[in-house]
Amino acid sequence: MKTIRQILEDAHTIAVVGLSPKPERASHEVAAFLQGHGYRIVPVNPTCAGQQILGEPVYANLRDAATALGAEGLRIDVVDCFRKSEEIPEIARDAIAIRASCLWMQLGIENQVAADMSSAAGLDVVMNRCMKIEHAALDAATEQP
Repeated sequence: MKTIRQILEDAHTIAVVGLSPKPERASHEVAAFLQGHGYRIVPVNPTCAGQQILGEPVYANLRDAATALGAEGLRIDVVDCFRKSEEIPEIARDAIAIRASCLWMQLGIENQVAADMSSAAGLDVVMNRCMKIEHAALDAATEQP
């Protein structure tokens, strides 16, 4: 299993499941931060499918997003989840199906069934951690003498 540092360094494309179009929401803030740090953000939100968030097209589900990116020769590296813990197993199944590298559950989100399923399929798993906080902490550690 990769460390959080390795996951963040190796990732290029992050699907944000549950990305809100509302700037005041945590999902939007985190996605904007990651986008500002060079990651390609792929919004996944069925109620906003066909629209754009942060200048990127929104997909109804991970499979649609992966298909669209595949046409560009790209793949989803990390599936970042902003959904209720009980919804994570379905997202994990999709993350496995699209061959993502990592299933990441944001702060306050934990689901051991989804974690075990994802790990068994070879995905790295992070639970109850914020990508923005982890990235900022790595940046701060790198900047210190």
